[in-house]
Amino acid sequence: MEIEVFNEYKENVEYINLLKEIASFTLKKEKVDKPIVNIILVDNKKIHEINKKYRKIDRETDVISFALEDEDSMINASSYRILGDIYVSIDKAKAQAKEYHHSFKRELCFLVVHGLYHLLGYDHETKEEEKIMFQKQEEVLNEFGIKKEEKEI
Repeated sequence: MEIEVFNEYKENVEYINLLKEIASFTLKKEKVDKPIVNIILVDNKKIHEINKKYRKIDRETDVISFALEDEDSMINASSYRILGDIYVSIDKAKAQAKEYHHSFKRELCFLVVHGLYHLLGYDHETKEEEKIMFQKQEEVLNEFGIKKEEKEI
């Protein structure tokens, strides 16, 4: 299992090791064999640029996943699964933690798990898809010990 976290944010971000741990926990729970994943922490400006360029949406967002397994050219002859990249906006995570009245740690973990499920092919375009994806995310967070009601200390 290869999980890398790249901090491109303007300051140090706590929880780098925690993000690797929850990503690993999620992938083990989903029985993903030998995955390769990159988690890139950015600011609102950077994620806005990415969102505009690749999704044609002219605003920042909280998380964007690029699933490399969707690309035929990325079919891997080795035994590793190159899942892709997850970009997380630290600015957006901080704002959403306040908005949803839980900790920054919880929001950050949620966004990484959310991004991972996108890499694994889950989506939330319909109510049924959303129910399945969000139930899986909550299971992971709860089993890992990240509770929704957790507040920043």
